[in-house]
Amino acid sequence: MKTRITGSASVALACVLFAGPLRGQTVPEPVRITLDEAVRMALQHNHNLLAARTAIEQSRAQEITAGLRPNPALSGSWQSPSPFTPEGASQLGVGLSQDFELGKRGRRMQAARDATDVARAQVGDSERGLVFQVASQFINVQLAESTLELSQKNLESFRDAVEISEHQYGVGGISENDYLKVKLQLLQFETDVQQAQLARAQALADLRQLLGYESVPPDYDVTGPFDDQPLTVDLEALQKLASQNRPDLRAAEKGLAAADSQLALAKANARPDVTLSASYSNSAGTAATILGLGIPLPIFDRNQGEIARTQSARTQAQQQHAEVLGQVKTDVKDAYEALQTSDRVTRFYQSGYLEVAQKSRDISEYAYRRGAASLLDFLDAERSYRATQLAYRQAIAAHLLAIEQVRQAVGTRSLSPSALSSNLRGGP
Repeated sequence: MKTRITGSASVALACVLFAGPLRGQTVPEPVRITLDEAVRMALQHNHNLLAARTAIEQSRAQEITAGLRPNPALSGSWQSPSPFTPEGASQLGVGLSQDFELGKRGRRMQAARDATDVARAQVGDSERGLVFQVASQFINVQLAESTLELSQKNLESFRDAVEISEHQYGVGGISENDYLKVKLQLLQFETDVQQAQLARAQALADLRQLLGYESVPPDYDVTGPFDDQPLTVDLEALQKLASQNRPDLRAAEKGLAAADSQLALAKANARPDVTLSASYSNSAGTAATILGLGIPLPIFDRNQGEIARTQSARTQAQQQHAEVLGQVKTDVKDAYEALQTSDRVTRFYQSGYLEVAQKSRDISEYAYRRGAASLLDFLDAERSYRATQLAYRQAIAAHLLAIEQVRQAVGTRSLSPSALSSNLRGGP
């Protein structure tokens, strides 16, 4: 009996410990991160980006290889007895040779440094792409949470309408068919809440993957304004800013320099290397020292194929640079137009359509509660309000995403929208 009592007490204590905090204790708030914090975390912890950055270190290692000089060669021989010496005496020989490159090492090192510059710029472009992905997913989380809040409010409001319909049905104010229609409509509101909860959970999970899965706890959340952010920009100024900041354009420019250095290296490799050698031999007490000079004659192999290949590669780099330059202008133009359109759309809603939808719903609900409006009119006003509110939130998300597209197109997000506008206008 005593054992059973002790076991029960242990179970009760375990239930208290694992069921939740004791009275007086507070549950810690989930970690909340802003957009700027999310960007910093992604740049520090995203595994794809960390893997891409190793390309810079790999290229730096190639610089070390490019700067190495040829190793000297040591040779030796010993023969006993030698048939070529008197009385078959032993013959000993030792030799040392060294290749000397003529104008190749400097060209090779420059080509390696240019390749590192290209890798560094390409990693910078990967960072630019990651930042845009993080910002886009962050906005998706905000949209999902705003949609969830709207769905929950709509559900609570419609539950009141269902109670009113139930009362009206009980007193004979509406038919059973109308009451069932209201009950069925409640299913749509409940489904909206479940779908919004799913969208929020998935958006947070996708954002966590971009930030680095281990960098945030499972119950984290985002924080920050989710509203209209006016941004006045000038297309020409945006294109100028992009030409100064886009890392993919810098990578294309560095690619041109790398192609030039590869061509110069190929031409340098056409020149033969010089080999100096020295040897010492001793045969039957007779010592001899031999100095030698070897110069290959470039009669057949003058590195013609590699020179032709690098010339073609240089032309390729020129075309790629022109393509990227055009793509930068296209990206800026697309982002600019998307920003203008999204700004106009959000202003449409703010110009009175939101108030109209709210007022129409309130009037229909008021009239329906008092039997002055039909069920169909009330349900139609409810659907219009829900659709308008949801579309407005999607318009805000599209506008915020358009701002991030502008930042991605110009290659920087270090300025706030207002500061960016002032900078582009040439202000202080």
